[in-house]
Amino acid sequence: MTKNGGFEPVFCTIVPPHVLDRLAQAEDPALHGPARRTLRRDAYERTQRRLTTVVGAPAVAAPAEAEPGKPQRTVYDARHRTDLPGTKVRGEGDAPGRDATVNRAYAGLGATFELFLTAYSRDSIDGHGLPMDATVHYDEDYNNAFWNGEQMVFGDGDGEIFLDFTIPVDVIGHELAHGVTQYTANLDYFGQSGALNESVSDVFGALIKQYTLGQTAEEADWLIGAGLLAPRVTGRALRSMKEPGTAYDDDVLGKDPQPATMDDYVRTGRDNGGVHINSGIPNHAFYLAATALGGHAWERAGQVWYDVLTGGELEQDARFTDFATLTVKAARARYGEGEELRAVSKAWERVGVRTL
Repeated sequence: MTKNGGFEPVFCTIVPPHVLDRLAQAEDPALHGPARRTLRRDAYERTQRRLTTVVGAPAVAAPAEAEPGKPQRTVYDARHRTDLPGTKVRGEGDAPGRDATVNRAYAGLGATFELFLTAYSRDSIDGHGLPMDATVHYDEDYNNAFWNGEQMVFGDGDGEIFLDFTIPVDVIGHELAHGVTQYTANLDYFGQSGALNESVSDVFGALIKQYTLGQTAEEADWLIGAGLLAPRVTGRALRSMKEPGTAYDDDVLGKDPQPATMDDYVRTGRDNGGVHINSGIPNHAFYLAATALGGHAWERAGQVWYDVLTGGELEQDARFTDFATLTVKAARARYGEGEELRAVSKAWERVGVRTL
């Protein structure tokens, strides 16, 4: 458990290992240098997270109680080092400063808090007002952002392939949503349950972006990480929920490997059994359900997914069929035998996932 009471947190990054592996093989030192350093740092942080899970986190002072329904945000600056959390640079209610990265992180934490509170009556990540901490300017040319079970951490990117990781608000929302999963279904981070873990974060990351922009399902781009790729990259984002497998096709990064349906399910031992790859299938199912229903995706489709994540019936080792079956059950329980049930059922059918 974490110091805040979460269960067996895992180290979750926004950039998949297979992307960094590809960059690490590039001939250009400007590309392979940051990628190799990022892979080494990620491996270290992942090991530290496992050790913390085994031996427990060190005792710390209890955080100050936040006012119910109000965020308690703190942004720290690592100053290109790796000691966490770093130096505090902005607390809850402080005015914006000159550092745009700090301001974006602060705003992204707030946007995530607001979506979960307004749409689902959830008070912060744990449902009980958990303080939201983030560290920016982590390491040098660090090509990732992660949730480590306790807080958010953002790299500045190398400027060659990735830009500042606070730029896309859905990246911030994605990583914080890993925290929500940690405090609810606590999905295992391997195979199909791991892909569901990643997909849930993509779903709520997309919803936070759409909520912030006031977009309907039809107006949204359904991209994860749009604005993160540097101009030299041939691509739009890290992932596409609308069209998995089309987010990028670059001579350095390679082609987006995500499948949209079970016909192209990828069996691999890498990336914890392809958690960042096969997440494209449940991602696409959510997109299909949300666009079939129309309007704001966080309202009906998002509510069904949230009901499943927090309902207590989703097992830690759930497979796609288990999750899909529970979404059908949740849609029926909340909305009856109407269009919501039809949209959810049809979405899973179209991606080739059976419901029981």
